[in-house]
Amino acid sequence: MRRPIPLPTSPGQESVWDYPRPPRLEPVPERLRVIFEGVTIADTVRGWRVLETSHPPTYYLHPGDILPGALAPAGGGSVCEWKGRAAYFDVVGPQRRAERVAWVYPKPTEPFAALADHVAFYAGPMDACFVGEERVAPQPGGFYGGWVTSRVVGPFKGEPGTMGW
Repeated sequence: MRRPIPLPTSPGQESVWDYPRPPRLEPVPERLRVIFEGVTIADTVRGWRVLETSHPPTYYLHPGDILPGALAPAGGGSVCEWKGRAAYFDVVGPQRRAERVAWVYPKPTEPFAALADHVAFYAGPMDACFVGEERVAPQPGGFYGGWVTSRVVGPFKGEPGTMGW
């Protein structure tokens, strides 16, 4: 399959087609927040983002900035060729539980060692997720966990017809 045509960027935007493969890890200087059932369950200025070709950034929040009791081990796991073995969490709110909507790399590979125990959240099942003051949209398709902001342009992996990218 051919590489898709990247959308044009405007000043202050990044194209996901300029992100590297293997991915790059970088600190996030902005506040990151996750809200579930009207409760802010995570709020950090100590986050990281992973930038990988064709994907909007995936954000990882510092474990010390997550509300105690908001995460429950979900069992199972997956493997990322770059970051290593992931473990999953359910997010637990006052009235409901969202299953396998957060994940962590307890012992990531050396290039991603800074991610150890930092938690990523799928944006879709949450009430809202924010980068700075901007509410994010979930990466299309439901499989990947990127957060889409106005600062990134695609097309993004996960949209219809992107399976072979």
